[in-house]
Amino acid sequence: MFSQDKPLKGAAVLVTATLLAGCGSLLGEGETEDAIVIGTTSTPSTLDPAGAWDGSWELYRNIYQTLMHFPNSSGSPEPDAAQHCGFTDTVSSVYRCVLKKDLKFSGGNPLNAEAVKHSFERTLDIGADSGPAQLLQSIDRIETSGDRTIIFHLKRPDATFPLVLATPAASIVDPAVFPADRLLETSEISGSGPYRLQDYKDGEFAELVRNESYNGSAEVKNTGVTVRYFKDSAKMVEDLKKGEVDLTYRGLTPEQITDFEKNRTDYPDIKLNEVYGTEIRYLVFNPQHEEVSDPAVRKAVAQVVDRKALVRNVYKRTAAPLYSMVPGGITGHTSAFYEEYGEPDVEKARQTLAQAGIGGKVRLTLWYATDRYGAVTADEFGEIKRQLEASGLFEVTLEGREWRELQKGIAEGKYPVFGRGWFPDFPDADNYIAPFVGEENALGAPYEHKVLTGTLLPRSRKESDRGAVSDDFGRAQEILAEDARLLPLWQGKLYIAAHDDIAGVEWCIDSSTIMRLWELDRKKSW
Repeated sequence: MFSQDKPLKGAAVLVTATLLAGCGSLLGEGETEDAIVIGTTSTPSTLDPAGAWDGSWELYRNIYQTLMHFPNSSGSPEPDAAQHCGFTDTVSSVYRCVLKKDLKFSGGNPLNAEAVKHSFERTLDIGADSGPAQLLQSIDRIETSGDRTIIFHLKRPDATFPLVLATPAASIVDPAVFPADRLLETSEISGSGPYRLQDYKDGEFAELVRNESYNGSAEVKNTGVTVRYFKDSAKMVEDLKKGEVDLTYRGLTPEQITDFEKNRTDYPDIKLNEVYGTEIRYLVFNPQHEEVSDPAVRKAVAQVVDRKALVRNVYKRTAAPLYSMVPGGITGHTSAFYEEYGEPDVEKARQTLAQAGIGGKVRLTLWYATDRYGAVTADEFGEIKRQLEASGLFEVTLEGREWRELQKGIAEGKYPVFGRGWFPDFPDADNYIAPFVGEENALGAPYEHKVLTGTLLPRSRKESDRGAVSDDFGRAQEILAEDARLLPLWQGKLYIAAHDDIAGVEWCIDSSTIMRLWELDRKKSW
């Protein structure tokens, strides 16, 4: 998701910078007829929740409903479309939800237990390469009782299942609109979330208006929001400065962030808001390709890459070096890659290659998205190329592709080394490990490991107290470092630039760093 960066214990907590203080008293002071305009570089890949496990979730969260949700900055899910939910057994393998009364979709059709069953089963049955079916793989079967009761029978104990139900992977869709056997191909959708999608143009905008039939936990503080999608962050910031955009979310470059921080007098009506995020960036090595099939090559790369220089030279310290796939602030985080490889050391990398009988320069091609994670991604990969080639051990070629093409190639297993970003589905260490391992995973390359996938992850999912599984996750991170099939690079901070007449910024990001547009409001006076 990207997908994509918290000092916590037990549950994820969003920490906002002190510059946000003071806005809370102005929340909910009334609504205005003109829509709030959001700018972002995170463009949806599809409107069908069964077809996307990426930044499309930003839109899904606001137009579709889920059984559970993450309230405010909490990492503990609570009922949304459901009236109540819970495990009915002692081993976390049977989960029962009862829906609220009189739920309906924006098109007027009832949202009942059969609609929920249809939504989950179609995602699993369609099994789209770019979809979230893997997140639902623990489901064995679903049964309904009457119009309001849904019972999920799981293949194995899974204490993370309530967290999954709070993600857009569990979006509930109208069976009369979304076919059971294929993805929806039009923009004529019907959801039950806080907003109704009134108009949409792929890659350009989404116009959202209040869904008057919504019955859920969100208190909608505005009458509507227009999301504008930008390919160029420079154009997005230009429109923000001109007042054509009220708020930017995802896509600010380090230079733009620094500019707003250092030149506040130049932009007196724009506030830069910083949220401690859980977004990560990492490299993926597909050992099915000959050039990275030898672990020595992957370990040599891990030994050479200088994360501190990367975040200093490219990200201007708006990110932090990351030495684990599990970021800081998530319970169970360790610095496994630092423990395994230490500081960058070219001579150790040379010895690693020599011991494996590898001489001469290793040729690598690194693939990355040109339009997914911001314009600075090209600079990031340029820095990685510079570091690897400066060691004298590698000869690197860079290949950039638009996200949809890259995503297709990843699913087909085309690339030996590629860059990805990850925005958490839910704030748990499991979500930074499980999606990337197993026979079927989000990276297009099977990653079976007897201890990791056969013991540690299944055992951790039996424990409802997530703080009690830190040892298992610690060992899992050690295995990832030893195998070096994934190479964490950095953990980001989330920056939101908004005009000072926009209230609710401090509440608009949930614990999985997805924007809740309903929290935003335009202040009547300033």
